[in-house]
Amino acid sequence: MRKSTGGVAPGVWPVAWTTLVGGLGVLFATTVVAVAVEPLAGILDVPLSTIQWISTGYLLALAVVVPIVPWAQQRLGGRHLWVTGLTLFLVASVLAAVAWDAPSLIASRMLQGAAGGVLMPLMTTLVMQAAAGKGLARVMSVVSVPAVLGPILGPVLGGLVLDALDWHWLFLVTAPFALAGIPLALRYLPKDEPTRSAPLDGVGFATMAVGLVAVLLGLSNASKDGGFVHPDVLVPLAGGVVLIAGFAAWTLRRRSDPLVDLRLLRHRPLSSSTTLLFLSGFALYGAMLLIPLYFQQLRGMTPLAAGLLLIPQGVGSLLSRSPAARLAETIGARWVVLVGFVVVAIGTLPFLGATESTDLVLVSAFLLVRGIGLGAVTVPLMALAFEGLARDEVPHASVISRIGQQLGGSFGTAVLAVVLQTGITTAATPAAGFHVAFWWATGFTVLAVVLSLVLPAGGRTPEPGDNDRDARSDAGNDARTSGAAKTSTTATTRAEAEVLVD
Repeated sequence: MRKSTGGVAPGVWPVAWTTLVGGLGVLFATTVVAVAVEPLAGILDVPLSTIQWISTGYLLALAVVVPIVPWAQQRLGGRHLWVTGLTLFLVASVLAAVAWDAPSLIASRMLQGAAGGVLMPLMTTLVMQAAAGKGLARVMSVVSVPAVLGPILGPVLGGLVLDALDWHWLFLVTAPFALAGIPLALRYLPKDEPTRSAPLDGVGFATMAVGLVAVLLGLSNASKDGGFVHPDVLVPLAGGVVLIAGFAAWTLRRRSDPLVDLRLLRHRPLSSSTTLLFLSGFALYGAMLLIPLYFQQLRGMTPLAAGLLLIPQGVGSLLSRSPAARLAETIGARWVVLVGFVVVAIGTLPFLGATESTDLVLVSAFLLVRGIGLGAVTVPLMALAFEGLARDEVPHASVISRIGQQLGGSFGTAVLAVVLQTGITTAATPAAGFHVAFWWATGFTVLAVVLSLVLPAGGRTPEPGDNDRDARSDAGNDARTSGAAKTSTTATTRAEAEVLVD
C-alpha cells in the first residue's frame, strides 16, 4: 500500500480557519446557556421545566437538520450552504436577544439550533474535502477546537455575561462569529462545483429525523423520578430506536441518493471511530455533567466559579491536540486513542473519592491531565473517520460521525444523571452518591480503552484511493466495481479540490 507524504494539502488552512469562526459561534451558542437556565426561569417567570427547552429545543432542532446536510450540499453547493447557514444563525441570534417571553425565546433558539445543524457537519465536510486525504489528523486538530472550547469556555462566558450584563446579551455574544464568518466564507471558501438536483429521500428524512428527536427527547427526560423506566423516557426512546432501525433498513435497500449512506459503515475506519466517538461522548459530556455539579452542589460554588475551575481541562485538551495528531499519523490512531482513554481515566481518579474538602489544586491538576487525554482521543478519532473516503462520501461520513458523538453525549449525560440521582438518594452521604456516578463514568472510559483495540493499526495516513479499495475488497463484485470507479475519480476530484482551494 502506498503511503502519503503526510503533508497538508495546499490552501486547506484558509478553509479551516474560515469555518472555525462559524463553528465557534455554534458551539458557544450550545453551551453559553448552561449556567443561565435557572436564572432565566426566574426572570421570565416560568417553571424550570419550560425554560429548559432553550437547551432541549436547540439540540432537537440541530438533530433534525443534520441528516439533510449531504442532500442540501449537493443541491446548493458547500459555500452557498455555509453562508446560508451562517445568515440563518445570525438572524436567530438577534431574534433570541430581543425575545419578549419564554415561547419566543424557545422558538428563536430552535431556529438557532437548525442553523447549527447545517453548520457543524458542513464545517467538517468542507475542510476534509479541501484536505483531500492529506494530513487529516493535523487538520482535524484545528477543526475540532470548537468541540473542546465550547463545553469549557461557554459556561464561563455565560456566567460573565449574567454577572455584568443583561440576559439578552447571552444570545448576542455569538452574533459576531456569524458577522465575521460570512465575509470570510465569501473570500476564502472554494467556489462551488456544479450542483445536482437529486431528489430528497422523504421517507428516510422523516424516519431518521423523527427517530433522532424521539431518542434525544427521551434521554433528556431521564432525570425524572423513575429514570429510564419512566414513560416519558421509555416511550419516546423505544419509538425512536424503532424509527432509526426502520431508517437503516430503508436506506440499505435504496439503490441511489440515500439521505445518509449507511453502507459506508462497512469501511472499518469510519465504523470503529464512530463507535469510539460514541463512548468519548460519554467520557466528555457525561462527566461534564458530573464535574460542575460536584463543584456547585457538593462544594457550594457559583456557576461562574465552577466554570473557571474547568479551564485546566480545556487547556490540557488544547495542549495535546497537535502532538496527538502527529503521533497518530506516525504510529496510527489505535495506540494514541488507547493511551488517551487511559489518561482520561487517570484524570478522573481524584473524583472517585472526592469530598467537600478535597484540595482544589489537586483536582485542577488532574483535570489538566484529563484534558490531555481527551485531546489525544478526539483528534485521531475524528480524523480516522475520513481516511480512505472519496470526496462525495465525506458529507455522509460527517453526518454519521457527528450523530454518533451527539448520541454518545446524550446517552452519557442521561445515564450518569440517573446514576447520580439514585446515588445521592440511596447513599449515606451526598459525596458517596457522587463517588458512585464517577465510578460509572470511569467504567465507560475503561470500556473505551478495550474497544480501542478494534481501531485499524497503521502509520502514515494512506491515500484515499488505497483505503477505498481495501475497505471494499470484500463487498462483492458490484461493490468492488463501484470502489474501483470511485478510486479512479478520487485523484481527479482531489486535484480539482486543490485547484479550487488555491
